[in-house]
Amino acid sequence: MSRRPLRPVFKRLWLLAPVATLGVGCSSTWNCREGTEQSLFPLPATLRDGSVPTEETSCAELCEALGASVPCFRVAGDKDGYYPDAVSCEAPLVCDGRRPEGLCSDGAVAKGTPVLGALFAKMAHLEAASVPAFERLAEELAGHGAPEHLVRAARRSAKDEVRHAEAMESLARRHGAPMPELQVQPFQPRSLEALAIENAVEGCVRETYGALLAGWQARSAEDAQVRESLGTIAPDELRHAELSLAIDAWAMEQLSPEARERVNAARREAWRQLEQDASASHLPDEVVRLSGLPSADVASRLVRALASELMPGALA
Repeated sequence: MSRRPLRPVFKRLWLLAPVATLGVGCSSTWNCREGTEQSLFPLPATLRDGSVPTEETSCAELCEALGASVPCFRVAGDKDGYYPDAVSCEAPLVCDGRRPEGLCSDGAVAKGTPVLGALFAKMAHLEAASVPAFERLAEELAGHGAPEHLVRAARRSAKDEVRHAEAMESLARRHGAPMPELQVQPFQPRSLEALAIENAVEGCVRETYGALLAGWQARSAEDAQVRESLGTIAPDELRHAELSLAIDAWAMEQLSPEARERVNAARREAWRQLEQDASASHLPDEVVRLSGLPSADVASRLVRALASELMPGALA
């Protein structure tokens, strides 16, 4: 699997992203794929049947119109209108990046946290988790005799992720969410095959798709600060994706045919799971618009396009 086709593929897919025309407003981004998040949403303007919600409208109907789900409860705004009426729903969450083995924390924030803040907090948590992931990767690559340029690139990537976590934490705090606590179990020695499987799943699939999304959001998000932050992060994430492919190419040469097949089986399953996650990521339209995220349908098509380039037949 060569890394050379990655940049032209990304550039071609990024051209499909709608260009943002507004420079103000709230912002959002993708968030971690473990389960759901209970967060506050502004009340929808219309319900699924086109009618306007009233005080008698159930929170379940409100959440359905937002593309979220129950359990839920309505939250009354203040009398001055500074805090508008809202509904608390569970939103399906999807996030992509390199997670370290032994990651215990999930980036969750307190119930009632504004949805945009919760989303950025989860992203900040994942960026922070990528720091020890790359640090461990560098140590393991050195221990397994990998070329020095791969080791150096992994160490550089860890430093990149420190900056990314700080940028996402700033956006999270801007939207009322604190930085979640990061908990990672102590690393244990593992085989080159185990390293290669994790790199294939978390790097060649999840992190590569995350890099594509970063560039997409940098083009499409309506909030200028989101575009600026993601515009800075996207080139780094593209290099990280290229590193994942380069590590994969080196590691596969060292492994037996049986081990290579196990790595590829894990990779195929990761592409299938990613497509399922993308198809299920029905965030409210307003969040999609403000964050620059693609819709669930577009996200699914992006996954299929990327998989067809990097692992033909994986989603056949």
